[in-house]
Amino acid sequence: MAPRKTATVSSRKTAAKPAAKASNGGPVADFDRDEELKAYREMLLIRRFEEKAGQLYGMGFIGGFCHLYIGQEAVVVGMQMAQKEGDQVITAYRDHGHMLATGMEARGVMAELTGRRSGYSHGKGGSMHMFSKEKHFYGGHGIVGAQVSLGTGLAFANRYRGNGNVSIAYFGDGAANQGQVYESFNMAALWKLPIVYIVENNRYAMGTSTARATAQSNYSLRGSGFGIPGIQVDGMDVRAVKAAADEALEHCRSGKGPIILEMLTYRYRGHSMSDPAKYRSKDEVQKMRSEHDPIEQVKARLIEKGWASEDDLKAIDKDVRDIVADSADFAQADPEPDVSELYTDILL
Repeated sequence: MAPRKTATVSSRKTAAKPAAKASNGGPVADFDRDEELKAYREMLLIRRFEEKAGQLYGMGFIGGFCHLYIGQEAVVVGMQMAQKEGDQVITAYRDHGHMLATGMEARGVMAELTGRRSGYSHGKGGSMHMFSKEKHFYGGHGIVGAQVSLGTGLAFANRYRGNGNVSIAYFGDGAANQGQVYESFNMAALWKLPIVYIVENNRYAMGTSTARATAQSNYSLRGSGFGIPGIQVDGMDVRAVKAAADEALEHCRSGKGPIILEMLTYRYRGHSMSDPAKYRSKDEVQKMRSEHDPIEQVKARLIEKGWASEDDLKAIDKDVRDIVADSADFAQADPEPDVSELYTDILL
């Protein structure tokens, strides 16, 4: 039979453009204008807040430890865009971005960083230990890997109550080698608990490259011995994170148990404010900034599609900077906790 030329011509005309993919070949969510703008604003708020926190630390207004989230913003923003009211979040000590993504107020977070009365932990928790039951944020934990067990406990409570909520437990590539993580995997798999384990693989556990410290650097496979599926995600692309989050949350809500998402991300600053990060080259950091920055990717798409102009985006940046400046002014003016706070919130 002769070929149907009309069909061939028609298929040429209607052929859709190839679907967008993340840099690692994974799927990405198809964002509309509002979603792109939301992602841009939320990530920019985290970036500007962390930059200000770094300044205040250098000026002595923030004491103790301070771990900045600059570079990793797409992970929490993309996840939060897929979550529903009631889903819980728990993480480690690089936690300011998670707080802001859940909707916690910049004033309250900055006040806690500076040890002031209006902070989320009344000025007693500092950078690594603040919580918000209202926003379903359960910390902020300084013990490496400890939050994974606690997040698994939250998932057990969800399963017991049958409330349809999912626990989201974040931890780093270094914490992925802790023993309690695997105990948690076993329990979650055994009881099919609704939890998403997120490995924020920023390539360096404190100052040690993952290549030097782990026998299996594909962290998405870490649950295979327990039958827990895993996905590697381009954690620098908020659309890729959102696509993976949609899949993972549906997996949990449908009763299939836990799932692991390995977010391939990168931190631009040192492990903490006291870390000069001499274990990696400036060229490596600059390459990530110039080629994979999560905020710049969204900015480029907004301009390319005509969804926002340079002036529009500058206006968003100004608004975000005003919020952050206000939080810093508020925190510095807020009084320190009363001495009576020494005897509150104590477990005996």
